[in-house]
Amino acid sequence: MANLKDIRDRINSVKSIQQVTKAMKMVAAVKMRRALERMEQARPYADRLQDVIISLLPDVDRTLLSLLDVREVKRTAFVIISSDRGLAGSFNSNIIKTAESEMQSYEYDQLDLFCIGKKGCDYFRRRDYNIVEEHADFWNDLDFEHSIKIGNGVISHFTSGFVDRIQVIYNNFKNMAVQEIRSRTLLPIEFDEGSAKPVDRIYEPSKEELVRSLIPLHLNVFIWRVLLESYASE
Repeated sequence: MANLKDIRDRINSVKSIQQVTKAMKMVAAVKMRRALERMEQARPYADRLQDVIISLLPDVDRTLLSLLDVREVKRTAFVIISSDRGLAGSFNSNIIKTAESEMQSYEYDQLDLFCIGKKGCDYFRRRDYNIVEEHADFWNDLDFEHSIKIGNGVISHFTSGFVDRIQVIYNNFKNMAVQEIRSRTLLPIEFDEGSAKPVDRIYEPSKEELVRSLIPLHLNVFIWRVLLESYASE
């Protein structure tokens, strides 16, 4: 049976643990608030940029830019965004399940993977998938330069003709308790004919020049947005 001294030691130990967990909670709250702010700032910019591109594409020749190529899909790359650590509920397992489900419709040798986050990298490496690039240990220092670096690797893989389609799988933030798994096509850039609303605009410079400059920006902003969504969701 514990004596009075043992009980006091246990009480002090519990109080010490409470102080540590309180500090951890405060740090997590600050990181969460910053992640949400950056994500909410990126959303309207990314959406507006996409709307402009959708309005331009019907009026330009897709041959003017290799990023606009629409080819027969013989090989596909998946960009799979997970986290570096566990202890995040079903955050990583849902991403992996969705990726495996979508990849089932392809032959094993028709797939290339870009894995972002250690959990996804480790999982698919153990199963001998063809991982073209791995990116990890950058989330705490996440900035736009990371999206450019990741985007350049992914985009060049498409423009070089190694793959004909690039699919991105990530967690989309809805609220503190709910995240939604999304799978979106990064390349080729396609749009629904009904989504292009006729707008009377005068373009300066020309539509072709705008497309040349905006498409690469749109792709990098797309990557930046999904990284922010994933980070906030985690």
